[in-house]
Amino acid sequence: MPSPAELTVDLSALAANFRALEAIGGAPVHPVVKADSYGLGAVSCARRLMAEGARTFFVARTSEGEALRRALGDEPTIYVLDGCVTGRAGRLRTAGLRPVLNTAAQLSDWREAGGGPCGLQIDTGMNRLGFRPEAAPAPFEGLELVLSHLSCADDPAEPMNARQRDAFAAAAQRYPGVVRSFANSGGVFLGPDYAFDALRPGICLYGGGPEGRPDPRIRPVATLTAEVLQVRDVPAGETVGYSRTFTAARPSRIATCAAGYADGVLRSYSPEGRAFVAGELRPIVGRVSMDACAVDVTGLEVGVGDRIELFGANRPIDEAASAAGTIAYELLSAITARVPRLYRD
Repeated sequence: MPSPAELTVDLSALAANFRALEAIGGAPVHPVVKADSYGLGAVSCARRLMAEGARTFFVARTSEGEALRRALGDEPTIYVLDGCVTGRAGRLRTAGLRPVLNTAAQLSDWREAGGGPCGLQIDTGMNRLGFRPEAAPAPFEGLELVLSHLSCADDPAEPMNARQRDAFAAAAQRYPGVVRSFANSGGVFLGPDYAFDALRPGICLYGGGPEGRPDPRIRPVATLTAEVLQVRDVPAGETVGYSRTFTAARPSRIATCAAGYADGVLRSYSPEGRAFVAGELRPIVGRVSMDACAVDVTGLEVGVGDRIELFGANRPIDEAASAAGTIAYELLSAITARVPRLYRD
């Protein structure tokens, strides 16, 4: 029996996006599966990507890497973007994880724990994690990967992209023979001089476009649906939901649907949000509440037990995110644990 709200993950579409990104970028894809593959389920996604040939993955936290290692076994390489955080070197080594070292202190801790294969991050302008180029360490034993992160890749016209690329190319020359990774999802689309040796996409694997809008080369992967709990007639002039933010301008049919902010449906979905129902996009009206949202279904044949689509093939995730005043990354990662993930291949 279907759950009140469900997130369906199309693993074939995920695989197709993996292949498309490799073809576009002209280099191997090393998938980013942090934050549970942006909420879609890192284990299921990584297993499908391994079937496509992926053998190197990136997570953010040590605990994410440990869970992935337990599920996938010893074969894949798993990098931890947080690096060798104080006190975690032993855990990293036990799980066979590779820290992406971001500071001199992390490098020292990793060496003191016995070292081993690792990565190194160069901060070329993001000012988030990594060594500044002038402070980057000399080559050292165990270094297998050097990377940096684009700050404006979703805007191809942004001059910062080229400045970061050139800074990274210069810094990476210090480490001959080490794999270089620079392009995130948006970077894959910026051209061959951004690819270097390995691509590191995230959101485009999971169906988001490289510029924050749908791209025909990227297939939708995630579909969020919710069950209609009740359909009611609302007379003109009456209001719907908390704080009376929506007033019916005409006699209306309103469907109350089983998805709210406890499921990850952001309150900011209203008043610009839309849901796909009975073959049409219809407005979400009134405020999204904890367990429900309301959709105007006036004139449609909609009944209890029918389902609405909040994002998916009929409501692209980038468009849904834009209507909510956010980005696809947040929309996906906000879906909570009480929403079951259903996988189809």
